[in-house]
Amino acid sequence: MYQMGIEIGGTKLQLAVGQAGETSFVEIVRHDIDRSLGAPSILSVLEVEVPRLCQQYQISGVGVGFGGPVWSDQGIVQTSHQVRGWDHFPLGNWLHERSRCPVILANDCDTAGLAEARFGAGVGKSSMFYITVGTGIGGGLILNGRIHGTSRPAAAEIGHLRPGLDACSPSQTIEALAAGPAISEFTARQLRVLTETETLSSDAREILDSCEGDLDRLTTRLLGIHAGNGNSIALRAFAEAAHALGWGIAQMITLIAPERVVIGGGVSLTKPHVFLEPLAKFTETYVFGQLKDSYDIVPAALGETVVLHGALALAQNA
Repeated sequence: MYQMGIEIGGTKLQLAVGQAGETSFVEIVRHDIDRSLGAPSILSVLEVEVPRLCQQYQISGVGVGFGGPVWSDQGIVQTSHQVRGWDHFPLGNWLHERSRCPVILANDCDTAGLAEARFGAGVGKSSMFYITVGTGIGGGLILNGRIHGTSRPAAAEIGHLRPGLDACSPSQTIEALAAGPAISEFTARQLRVLTETETLSSDAREILDSCEGDLDRLTTRLLGIHAGNGNSIALRAFAEAAHALGWGIAQMITLIAPERVVIGGGVSLTKPHVFLEPLAKFTETYVFGQLKDSYDIVPAALGETVVLHGALALAQNA
């Protein structure tokens, strides 16, 4: 028998058929998401693909990693911060009606963390904290191969830590300082100041030339390339992000003491000296002294299909 794994994100919808722990899938389907069309457009694709895959393969369970907060134990989506129309949606029951299989729903970051713990960078560790650093920052705590906090409204939301006693607004978060958009926005602000006050350095000109002088077109991916090549302005932007997130990771380690911290997401794909090495340094700066040698920080291992691998693991237990 096979399981079905589904990833519902803000930019992509993926479905896979396979068995948990296998390196490849029997079939994988990907659709890009037009966020302006909202949840109904995603549901219309699932309405076709889920019954088709269930008819073609012997599916025993369905696991879903959803890009937003969920009530896992109820199979209900709380909301999506990227795609409208998901508020309080009973996705578990909706999928059960179309698949005629047990369905388990989890947050996508928790699902990715489960995959890394069981099949990826966290194998062999009884406690692991997974962090994805991309458009946003999410976390997942995996204890003895199980997601922690599935009965709670939210858990392990490291991106929503507020750094400092003056961070009284919900918008003043680690995510606002360290996610991908924060890195490009920080750089754009620095370059705007430089263009108004002094002669531009060669590093500043390099970045401006690469986005044809339009700082609104500056992306974190582009900055990652510049930083990897030694551009001092880009390196500073990633270091600022690593500083903020390193502080957050240190607080998490001090409270939870996981054996391993796994970093995934697009920002983590830069060269080690750009982000992961500064991140480890800043974490060590702030962590409780007795825990300094008790953990490690490593890159994720499973790539773009990590949520699907986790969803299949969920489905196996459905």
